[in-house]
Amino acid sequence: MRMAELVMGLVMGVFSLYLMWKSAELPVGWIAGEGPGGGAWPFWLAAGMLLSCIAIVIRGAKRLTPESQSEEPFMTESAFKLFLLNAGSLTAMVGLFHVVGAYGAIPAFLIFYLRFMGGHSWRLTGTFATVTPVVTFLFFEIALQKTLPKGYTEPLFLPIFDFFY
Repeated sequence: MRMAELVMGLVMGVFSLYLMWKSAELPVGWIAGEGPGGGAWPFWLAAGMLLSCIAIVIRGAKRLTPESQSEEPFMTESAFKLFLLNAGSLTAMVGLFHVVGAYGAIPAFLIFYLRFMGGHSWRLTGTFATVTPVVTFLFFEIALQKTLPKGYTEPLFLPIFDFFY
């Protein structure tokens, strides 16, 4: 457990530095008359994450946390299988973005995750699997005018765009 805490603190710290570096390709400060620059949010979020990682590594090295004092394994076999199932389902969802788009992949993921992983009722699963893509569509495509991938389902959205524009 101690080694996992230290390694993850270091890995996430390096990742934070990378995100800060990439975010700094855009303005990270305040732009007069416009507001925050395009890189401000990711830069400062990554900076906060870096500070958290530094604190995790220092506290872990000084053995101040229960995890840093533990000699237990980081993941049991059942936890590792659950991790692989979660990572696999998320990977499948992202892969489906290119085929059925975000609005097909998101409900498919929610159905799998809520019903089959979580054991929730079909009513709750169906509600979330229906409402989430609709709200996501209205927020991104209509309110923000930012398109998400639609894959082969794109022609189905043309009448909806005609209605709103």
